[in-house]
Amino acid sequence: MASLPPPIAPRSLLAAHPRARALGALLAGGALVVAGCTTAVTAASPSPAAAGTPGLTAPATPAASSATSPADAGTALALQQDFVGVVKDVNPSVVVIETSRGLGSGIVFDTKGDIVTNAHVTAGSTTFKVTLANGRTLDGTLVGSFAGDDLAVIHVNATNLPPATFGDSSKLIVGDIVLAIGNPLGLQSSVTEGIVSALGRTVSEDNGVALPNAIQTSAPINPGNSGGALVDLAGNVVGIPTLAATDPQLGGAATGIGFAIPSNIVTDIANQLIANGKVVNSHRAYLGVTTVDAIGAPGPIVYAVAKGGPSAGTAIARGEAIVSVDGTATPDSATLAEVLANLSPGQAVKVVVESQAGATTTVTITLGQLPG
Repeated sequence: MASLPPPIAPRSLLAAHPRARALGALLAGGALVVAGCTTAVTAASPSPAAAGTPGLTAPATPAASSATSPADAGTALALQQDFVGVVKDVNPSVVVIETSRGLGSGIVFDTKGDIVTNAHVTAGSTTFKVTLANGRTLDGTLVGSFAGDDLAVIHVNATNLPPATFGDSSKLIVGDIVLAIGNPLGLQSSVTEGIVSALGRTVSEDNGVALPNAIQTSAPINPGNSGGALVDLAGNVVGIPTLAATDPQLGGAATGIGFAIPSNIVTDIANQLIANGKVVNSHRAYLGVTTVDAIGAPGPIVYAVAKGGPSAGTAIARGEAIVSVDGTATPDSATLAEVLANLSPGQAVKVVVESQAGATTTVTITLGQLPG
C-alpha cells in the first residue's frame, strides 16, 4: 500500500532576530514577522521564615489529601462529559486534506460542500483528496485563497456534509478552555486541549505573512493540525490552529505556545472567497512597496513601488530606506509589516524615508487596502 504524504506543518513563529535572517523580499502590505524574545527566569528568594531567620516561624504547609470530595468528582465528571460532547459534535466536520506536498486539516464550512483551511495547506495545489471523519474520500478543487490571512476554501461535490458551527471569537476571554481537533502527524480526528492564553496577538508565519488578532493557546498544535478546528466547550469553532512557536534557544517547538486565526476573520474571508473567488475587502493596510533587508541599513530598502499603489508618485522610491511609519521605527521588513498590520486602509500616516546619500524625507501616505 502506498504511504501517505507527510503532515503539513503549521507555520512557525520565527525565533531569530530579524538581523540574523536571510535577506529576502517581503511585500510591505500586511506581512509581519515577530522577533523572538528571551526572558530570564530567576528563582524566588526564600522568605525570612523559610531561611531560618530568628524569631520567625515558617507557616506550616497543609498535607495533601488523597481523598476527592463528591463535589470535586462531580465537577470533573461534568467537565469530562463536556469534552466528550464537543468532540462528538465537531469531529464529523473536521476533514483531512491531502495534497502532493502532504496532509493538513480542514473544516466543513457550509452544506454546499465548501471547506475552509489554511492557505499554506493548499499552497501549490488546485486539486485535493478530502477524507471525511467516516473514512469517505472525495475530490476537492480550490475555490480561492488569501495569503494575507493564511486562509483558503476548497469545494467538494457533496451537499450532505455536516458544517461546523462558527462562534463569535470576540467573546473569548483569557482562560477559556479550548480543544484543537485535527489530524496531527496524520493521525486522523485527534484532539488536544488547553486554554486561551492570550488574545489580540500580532504574529507572523515563517514566510512573512502577518496574522493580526491571533488567539494564543496552550492546546498543542502539531504538523497536520493546520486548518483544523479550535473549539470552545459549547462546540463552537472559535479559531483555526495555524502557528506553532519556536524556542529561540533550543530550537524546535516551544511547548504550550500556539496560535489560531480567530473565527470572525475566518468566516469573513471564507464568505468572500466563496462569493467572489477572491477577497474584495481585506481590511488590511497596504503601503504598496516591496522591500528587502540589508545589513547596516537604517530600515528596509524599497525594491519596487506598486503601480497605482498608495506610494506611487510620492517621494518613496526604489533604493530608499523606510525609517519609520506612523511614528514607529521600522528597522527591517518584519517590523514594517507588523506596523502595517496594526493600521487601517484609508488611514493617513507619516512615512520617513532616507536616501542612499543619508537625506531624510517625511511623506504623508494614505494607506490602501491589501489586495486579495
